[in-house]
Amino acid sequence: EIMSFPVTLEDVNEAHERIAKHIHRTPVFTCETIDNIVQRNVFFKAENLQKTGSFKPRGALNSILKLKEENSNVAGVVTHSSGNHGMAVAWAARKAGIPCTVVVARGTPEVKIQAIKGYGADLVICEPSPTSRVETCDLIAKEKGYFIVHSYDSYNTIAGQGTMAVEFLEEVPELDAILVAISGGGMTAGVAVAAKAIKPNIKIFAVEAYGKELEPCLKANTRLWRNPPQFIDTIAEGIRIQQVGHKTFPIVCELVEKQVFTVTDDEMVEAMKFTWQRMKLMIEASSAAGVHAVMSEQMRQLDPSLKNIGVILCGGNVDVNNLPW
Repeated sequence: EIMSFPVTLEDVNEAHERIAKHIHRTPVFTCETIDNIVQRNVFFKAENLQKTGSFKPRGALNSILKLKEENSNVAGVVTHSSGNHGMAVAWAARKAGIPCTVVVARGTPEVKIQAIKGYGADLVICEPSPTSRVETCDLIAKEKGYFIVHSYDSYNTIAGQGTMAVEFLEEVPELDAILVAISGGGMTAGVAVAAKAIKPNIKIFAVEAYGKELEPCLKANTRLWRNPPQFIDTIAEGIRIQQVGHKTFPIVCELVEKQVFTVTDDEMVEAMKFTWQRMKLMIEASSAAGVHAVMSEQMRQLDPSLKNIGVILCGGNVDVNNLPW
């Protein structure tokens, strides 16, 4: 019996009804070369082809539309983000017709900064630390009376991200496992809640950037990270938050496998090039983490009864003038 969580399949289905007409139902791709290497059937959910180039509009739009349902006069929204969530909130706020400010850390890729401005949001640059982002965001929320749209640690965001699992399992009901890149854990928690409710035996595996050290935390059911929160040193700015969120962590602990896939920068680069060349899909490094994981030795060691493996390609926002190689 799965313990009850603040986010349920019902919440995810409501989120899907709320956002479906505004977002893409992203396609699922296969690749024979990868199937042959892995000796399993691998299915890729291409969220790199989602609006704004990542899965993030699902959670952002659900949060903002739900906010508007509950408060008729929303002054505006503010968020902090390494880029993809910032772009998604800017896009979603414009869709909902409300003002938006996005806080980004100095050093965020120019391509993401230009996109955020392109969606009409105000941009505020802060120091490159998790603490600085949070403090700057809180200050703007207080000054302007804006609501904060959190990139992962909010149940409305988690429910929105879960909608991709609903689509994925409608498309490929035979999935035995799904690999999800993990940062703050909003996507991982949402996918786990929805997928496990639809198909209790499915396994959800987290894929992390080297340095996150999630596995010991999952095995101990405890947050073993040292404070203050750090960014991991990785080329994948989409998954560089070391600590999983306080709302997402209990869900991840309960529903996600204790075994974590860890991917290095070099492995991400290799998988990124492979996907561009073989699948003709432009993915960013955080998506490449999942591609590398599914092709890894660790995957080959997994239970052979897991025949059909889903991988979420979470984003495709790459600065083409500044590639990681």
